[in-house]
Amino acid sequence: MRDEPIELAAALAGFDQLWSPRIVTRVNDYDVRIAKVAGEHVWHVHEHTDEFFLVLDGELRIALRAGAEEREVVLPRGAVFVVPRGVEHRPSSAGGASILMFEPSGTSSVGDRHETVPDHVDATTGHAL
Repeated sequence: MRDEPIELAAALAGFDQLWSPRIVTRVNDYDVRIAKVAGEHVWHVHEHTDEFFLVLDGELRIALRAGAEEREVVLPRGAVFVVPRGVEHRPSSAGGASILMFEPSGTSSVGDRHETVPDHVDATTGHAL
């Protein structure tokens, strides 16, 4: 862990890959991750953990599915949302966004269950800055 402050804008400027989270720091057993996103992620589920989203820039949409029922939440810049464990979801951003996520270290970016992962989505537990 770093012992100096981390400027999120500078950290985001340090990479271009979409849907490829970078680990900014750790808090206890949790990763604080940032990512650039555009287009659609993949429908997926985290069976054992909630997933926290904070939109740093742009707009993020999160589709949520429970059986045949589907809804979407829209997160503008500065908004937060928690996807509860076990809820199938698919983040997306038409115009692109920068996001911060908070989840247990080792959590896969495509969850415990997911559809086929497209080439533009990085199936990872996070990359170092």
